Amino acid sequence: MDSKTKSQQHPPKKEKTRSVTYRLPVKLIEEIEAEASNHNISHNVMARQILEKYVQWDRYTEKMGIIPIPKKILDIFGAEMSSEDINEIINVIKPVIKDTVLFIKGGYDLKRCIEILEDYMRASGMKSDHRIEGNIHHFVIQHELGSNWSIFTEQLLQEIFHEFLPDTKMKSQTTESTVVASIALGNDFSEHDY
Repeated sequence: MDSKTKSQQHPPKKEKTRSVTYRLPVKLIEEIEAEASNHNISHNVMARQILEKYVQWDRYTEKMGIIPIPKKILDIFGAEMSSEDINEIINVIKPVIKDTVLFIKGGYDLKRCIEILEDYMRASGMKSDHRIEGNIHHFVIQHELGSNWSIFTEQLLQEIFHEFLPDTKMKSQTTESTVVASIALGNDFSEHDY
């Protein structure tokens, strides 16, 4: 990736806003203000981020049967995974992804799949970036869970892209903590435009 690479940005939100007043416990307000201060943002921005995360992801997790798992457990499972285990997990997770995309996004296509994976990574604290270089799109995922999770992530992305673009080849680069999946999607492709 060179200097002509640009990051795919989420569409700017030009939404109407309005002021709303909520009566909240003092302790809750103090916790939000402290957390906002730790992140060098206003408590208004922190409250908005919390509400957006709830609306975009958290409200669906119980309905979809999604539960949080401590990273340490994933580290342990990842260290023990064989290639057969990875294939089995992918076979189990693919229909779950389809159900999740249909339920949350109201349709099932490549753009919605990519967007739901980005939503999941953001909600779970993983770092990800979508960079565009001409017509090549680079999806960078930093999971920090070990080499087997990199293999899993690479194979899962391969399966998703192959489902929608069977004639387009995905290239990838992996380390123990990072996967970069690169695929030609065109310079006007945006997963936020469907």
